Amino acid sequence: DMQCANKCLRDPVFYRCKTDTPHHKHGFKYKAYPTYDFACPVVDALEGVTHALRTIEYKDRAPMYEWVLEATGSRKVEMVEFAKTQFSYTILSKRKLTWFVENGYVDGWDDPRFPTVQGVMRRGMTVEALQDFVLTQGMSKATNMMEWDKIWAINKQKIDPIVPRYPAVAEDAAWLKLDGPAEPTTKMEKKHPKNDELGERLLIHSKDVYIEQEDAQAIESGEQVTLLHWGNAYVDKITRDKSGKVTELVGRLNLEGNVKDTKKKIHW
Repeated sequence: DMQCANKCLRDPVFYRCKTDTPHHKHGFKYKAYPTYDFACPVVDALEGVTHALRTIEYKDRAPMYEWVLEATGSRKVEMVEFAKTQFSYTILSKRKLTWFVENGYVDGWDDPRFPTVQGVMRRGMTVEALQDFVLTQGMSKATNMMEWDKIWAINKQKIDPIVPRYPAVAEDAAWLKLDGPAEPTTKMEKKHPKNDELGERLLIHSKDVYIEQEDAQAIESGEQVTLLHWGNAYVDKITRDKSGKVTELVGRLNLEGNVKDTKKKIHW
């Protein structure tokens, strides 16, 4: 009906001719193939789908879906619409993401920088966290613009009880010189403060300690800080280069000090 208010129903295209590209299975045997709008309702009906869940950008095409089922005498399939989840500053279009893959800007579809299921799982996401995140969205038709910190916060709740703790600092770490033992000493420390099943790791105490540059920048001369899993220490001297980067700190241990007296708890 060329007068239909829904332009999708005025002159829909149901078949497309493909003569230059061979089908992956049939080669050049067939010249015409059904379009998405025609194939989906027919396949859903034949395969026993009872409810088709679609995001709201297909809202105008829902009447066409129903028309195809009726015109072909197929079993009715219930259509349920919900809002598409979008993330701030994130491209989710497969067509646009393909450009990054084909031009070699990423390792592939599982690149940890990619907003794909494989990508976020390679980055550390768990299936359980993904499931919980999806369930929190519900079936609302209101547009959802999500922040990544929400889904990663859910993931943290899942992995926190089972992941062992290992301290690490970046390459631009600052050197903290202490009046510690001349020869390094060792002790065993639990890998997780609340999960003994994860076992223990070796902790080394020495006069040379490396801390994060960000932590070093925040420390003031003469301030007392807490070195996690060791004790308190006073920082008496801070040396910076011309760019302002902290290159060296000089301090002295105060292992009898109360950790509640310090504002900064520093990993090393």
